[in-house]
Amino acid sequence: MEKKINRRNFISTSALAGAGFSLPISASGEAPSFLQRKDDRKVNIGVIGLGERGTGLTDLLLRRDDCNVVALCDIHAPSLKRAKDKVIKAGQKVPKTFGDGEEAFRQMLELSEVDAVLIATPWTWHIPMAVAAMRAGKFAATEVCGATDIQECWDLVNAYEETGVPCMFLENVCYRRDVMAILNMVRKGMFGEMIHLEGGYQHDLRHVKFNDGKTPYGSGVEFGETGFSESKWRTNHSVFRDGDLYPTHGIGPVAMYTNINRGNRFMHLTSTSSKARGLHNYVVDHPNGGKDHPNASVEFKLGDVTTTVIKTFKGESIILSHDTNLPRPYSLGFRVQGSKGIWMAVNKSLYLEGESSNPHRWEDARPYLEKYDHPLWKKFESQAAGAGHGGMDFFVINDFVESVKNKKNPPIDVYDAASWMAITCLSEQSIATGSQPMNFPDFTRGKWMKRKPDFAM
Repeated sequence: MEKKINRRNFISTSALAGAGFSLPISASGEAPSFLQRKDDRKVNIGVIGLGERGTGLTDLLLRRDDCNVVALCDIHAPSLKRAKDKVIKAGQKVPKTFGDGEEAFRQMLELSEVDAVLIATPWTWHIPMAVAAMRAGKFAATEVCGATDIQECWDLVNAYEETGVPCMFLENVCYRRDVMAILNMVRKGMFGEMIHLEGGYQHDLRHVKFNDGKTPYGSGVEFGETGFSESKWRTNHSVFRDGDLYPTHGIGPVAMYTNINRGNRFMHLTSTSSKARGLHNYVVDHPNGGKDHPNASVEFKLGDVTTTVIKTFKGESIILSHDTNLPRPYSLGFRVQGSKGIWMAVNKSLYLEGESSNPHRWEDARPYLEKYDHPLWKKFESQAAGAGHGGMDFFVINDFVESVKNKKNPPIDVYDAASWMAITCLSEQSIATGSQPMNFPDFTRGKWMKRKPDFAM
């Protein structure tokens, strides 16, 4: 049984004094490899999960001159080979590869040369892999998802607090250009005191949830064992679960606007889901499907639209929407409303009392977004060009790599990850009990009262 380490007995160093975590020491008396690395040495990174997302993030790592991709892990052999070829083509050394079964990632974590691990696997593996990485002394970074239960959120927090090894949650929407411009305006007080906020994941993903890998992408009605890529695992969540399955794109920016875990915290939520029709209709109406197709008889549990209302300690109300199974244009539905004004992303408009020229009328937000463009975007615009999701992916990967290089806690940490991912299982519980309120655990154990905002500062 693994021996737990008491953080009070860790040896502190001046380099880490302001970083928010203590120096972990292994049973052998050695610090984890990311702490042993010299500042002038490239960061050695291992990547677990090499589907479309993992490969895209690997490409970003290979664009940098301060990273080596030294190890790769995926149980899908063609994906593993494709990523390996990319690393070699980029002029780096042949990476070590691991793909023999679902536990192969643990062999990667034994590599002494690996400083940090990036995780881009199916959702249910994110937290177990991040926990294993931290306990192996590897700075972890995990792609986003919702949690399956509250205990695994605590597992993530406990792994950090018991080892001191950080984990960054790769929520890229926090870095979206308009989102960061609004963050700049919020911090300047232009919207006044925060009152009500909205966000969500409103994205027609029917073509992602059904795909057989044989017909062109989006032309199939297969999932699960007969599916391909995300349809192989993601769609099953819609069969068995009813809740906000993917809350972090919406809640991430909203949490930064309201300083969650940094002087504020989530208190409780209620959730309600609609009837489920979208996925069934997609199968029945699809040319490759029909009412006699086996998947036409599947009963999908996930309501087509899930609405969650959150109350914070400081009194803000937050509405999150999850809507991925119906025909609709893409929108994360951001709304930031304060005592002095409001921004609505869906109509690219805002109104600021005393600032907008016409009372009670929307004003084009674009001049404000340009004027208050966040300093980080001004600084790194050229480097972000060509990066995924309109440049957002550059910023999230840059913060991850810089955190490893500088041996500091990342700006989106385990407390954020636990609080945001917990929305999924709490929303499931609320819906299952007739939309009863569900209390958020305090994953910071009271530290939220003294922690200060540190994202994009």
